[in-house]
Amino acid sequence: MTSDPRERSTVEPGPAPPLADTVLATRLRVPPVPASFVRRPRLAERLTRGLRSHPLLLVNGPAGAGKTLLVSDWVRTAPLPGPVAWLTLEEQDDGPGAFGALLVEALRRSGVLGPAGPGLPHGAGPAHPGLPALLAGGLAARRQPLVLVLDEYERVPSPDVAADLHALLRHCGDGLRLVLVSRNEPLLPLHRYRAADQITEVRAADLAFTPDEAAVLLRRHGLGLSEECVRALTARTEGWAAGLRLCALAAEHAPDQERYLKEFEAGHSVIADFLLAEVLDAQPAATRDLLLRTSLLDRTHPALANALTGRDDAERTLDELARANTFVTPLGHSWYRHHPLFAEILQVHLRARHPGLAQELHATAARWLHGAGLLDEALRHAAAADEWELAAGWLVQDLAIGRFFGERAAAAPAGVFAAMPPGTGGPAAELVRAARAIAAHDTGKGLAHLDRALQRAAATGGDDIATRLSAAFLRLMAARSAGTGPAVEEAAHTVERLGRRLPERWRDHPELSALSSAALATARLWEGHVDEARAGLLADLGGTAASGGTAGDRTGARATGDGAAGDGAAATVAGGGTSASDRPLLLPESHGLLALAELLKGTPGRAESHALHAVREAQAQDPLGSGGCGLAHLVLAEVAAERDDLPTARVSLRLAEADGNGDPLQQAELDVTRARLALYGGDPRGALALLGGPAPAGRPQAPPDGPPGVAYPPAGTPWEASPWARDRATTVAAAALLDTGDARAALEALDAGRAGSPEAALVAARAHLARGDRRAAEEALPRDVGRTPAVAARALLVRAESKLAAGQDDAALRLVAHALAMARPDRLRRAFLEAGPWLPRFLRGRPFLTAAHAWLPDTMRDGAGRSPATAAPVEPLTAREQEVLERVAQLMSTAEVAAELNVSVNTVKTHLKNINRKLCTTRRADAVRRARRLHLL
Repeated sequence: MTSDPRERSTVEPGPAPPLADTVLATRLRVPPVPASFVRRPRLAERLTRGLRSHPLLLVNGPAGAGKTLLVSDWVRTAPLPGPVAWLTLEEQDDGPGAFGALLVEALRRSGVLGPAGPGLPHGAGPAHPGLPALLAGGLAARRQPLVLVLDEYERVPSPDVAADLHALLRHCGDGLRLVLVSRNEPLLPLHRYRAADQITEVRAADLAFTPDEAAVLLRRHGLGLSEECVRALTARTEGWAAGLRLCALAAEHAPDQERYLKEFEAGHSVIADFLLAEVLDAQPAATRDLLLRTSLLDRTHPALANALTGRDDAERTLDELARANTFVTPLGHSWYRHHPLFAEILQVHLRARHPGLAQELHATAARWLHGAGLLDEALRHAAAADEWELAAGWLVQDLAIGRFFGERAAAAPAGVFAAMPPGTGGPAAELVRAARAIAAHDTGKGLAHLDRALQRAAATGGDDIATRLSAAFLRLMAARSAGTGPAVEEAAHTVERLGRRLPERWRDHPELSALSSAALATARLWEGHVDEARAGLLADLGGTAASGGTAGDRTGARATGDGAAGDGAAATVAGGGTSASDRPLLLPESHGLLALAELLKGTPGRAESHALHAVREAQAQDPLGSGGCGLAHLVLAEVAAERDDLPTARVSLRLAEADGNGDPLQQAELDVTRARLALYGGDPRGALALLGGPAPAGRPQAPPDGPPGVAYPPAGTPWEASPWARDRATTVAAAALLDTGDARAALEALDAGRAGSPEAALVAARAHLARGDRRAAEEALPRDVGRTPAVAARALLVRAESKLAAGQDDAALRLVAHALAMARPDRLRRAFLEAGPWLPRFLRGRPFLTAAHAWLPDTMRDGAGRSPATAAPVEPLTAREQEVLERVAQLMSTAEVAAELNVSVNTVKTHLKNINRKLCTTRRADAVRRARRLHLL
């Protein structure tokens, strides 16, 4: 069949096949569907929708993807708009004559053409030049469209056949729906069909089985696997239908099917036989060699493939393999990857056919990848090639030593160098050993390796800037783990100074600066310099740029030949990594430190915001976990505890315990948080025990340097080395003692522990009040104790209790109202719960105070059941205040009220302040609303 004899005058019509042939009859019949077939409605519905509006449907995928069975079942079960003609193609059909004969016969068997071929001119055969137009004319006149399925279309790659099909589709109107089932990309102008919205495509990704679909398929093969096993098998096969079926057949008679599939070696299985016969052996020798050599790579670039094969045709070959669905998938930016099972099988055959070649290929790949700026992949291949000194040298010279501390992905260097042999020499290898030990919190061992590294570097002349910077950074991490602040400061300054001497590499690794910043903040908090730590973190936060991807992989780096790139030309590897920002990177851990600083300053709302940001950042970097968020979870636990949400606080505490990093600061805060939650949960003696001291029936034992009966963290605990940690632990211990009723012991504990924080002052004030010493309580509160919500609310309540004890009820009321206003934005219930039994009685007797505070515990709102409209104000309004209020209710400004009442603006403002105080409000609009409820207006 030809569409233009002038262009194809040399085409000879092929002989018409014997139409009675049984094989031909099979090819013109819709194939049967086996009993194990899994119907997938999501794909069938897509085909049905496409059939209604698109003339072309393309089902395109690799061998064994289930294309034919999908379409066969769909044809048998879907509500099609007209008759179906099915044609399974073979290689001998690749010619206009043979294809035309088969097409005419398929149309006849579908009933579209009569036995004599009505609609065709007398003498017109399959190769008649006007056949496409004649068929199109007959199909265009039909009321019901014909559904023509061409299965295994990849077997007829002739451009003549494609041109005739395109002509047929263009001229048949709505009389034809063409369904192409193919492994390869058909030669039709698909871009035109896409632009005109005339095509429905079902591709390999769509054909892949989901875990739920795979579970059904495996059950039909008699396998009762767990959900975890099904998901693992689906991931390993990437949903490839034939792979799932062949795995099921292989495991069908195994005694332990799940264990068999976990230990299943694809390289020696029926899957290998299938892929070798269907895919590898069907390729030319050069293509087979490329597939074998690149099977060692996680992803393949044409320039890298050329380096491995010694040829220069990889770009064309990889593109052809991808277009032919030969288990090679394009990733974008000229990168490709093999299907995991296919790569596994190819690696087995590479080792069998070319013993010893794999190590050489790994070495070549490592050098090419390092030249392209892809350090992670280069390290993995260098390790596989047993080039450990080379890999360690790259890590140090690229300033990637910080990635032992800043990353948790499996691809990070820590995972690669875990297998480095003990005998690997050189200063870089010793630095790597030091990094691994310090990251594992074995500081002594790490410092020993660090000293050996510097000695070897000095002896061999390898004491360059990169080596010194890496060593200084490791000293910084070791000092942080040991909780030695001055050493942290010194090492951090050295790291920054040396980093400025390698500006390009320093910018490529912002994690070094970020980890240095976090170490500085940790040391400052550990020493009690909260303001300094907070200021430094906020400065870093202000200069942080959002950064995606891995800091160590650099986009746009040139991959030069030097024997590794094949032709020696420089090649730009796009998409190989991410460009590093020249501004500092703030790690999730840094946000956690900032959250802790805000918590210590008494601003739980800000603390919660930074802690949540830390968790989100960690989850964005590692969706399967939230590493580096232990401190953030502790802050969230503390904030939840301040709101008296103990279940949430305990959940956050468990998350923090699971994400411990061995840091003294985090460990101390973890112990304090545990004790605080025990105290808030009603177990003060348990809280004391958690802080390191025993909890007998009487007072805890005294430390050697403290007065008798004082609860103070004993020597040897993590708090001993840090004024901040000691203050935190001592304050909680004193609060626990106060909760047991021993106010004197609480004061002695605070004195012995030299606790001077605002929180400690508040506990001291409460203890003095418990002993009846109001003056001492007032004196215990520093003047600036009420600047932040958590501290201010408690301080106001302490003063209110003191005023109430002195009979100054009105002053106490004002202070309580102020405390409620301070605590309301963050719902700080704990401040009210720990104030003492006087407060619930006080609030229940004045329900108008709690009317606008539904967030308070129910025990403090028992009297709030009455309508606020029936509760009187704190004090009656004067006549002039009533006049001012009435005019404010009329939306008059302060100046307008003053003019009407013939008073000064300042006088009106004074009246407004009195009105707000008496009505327990802070804004004139709230005062008007409250006055209406009280029927004062």
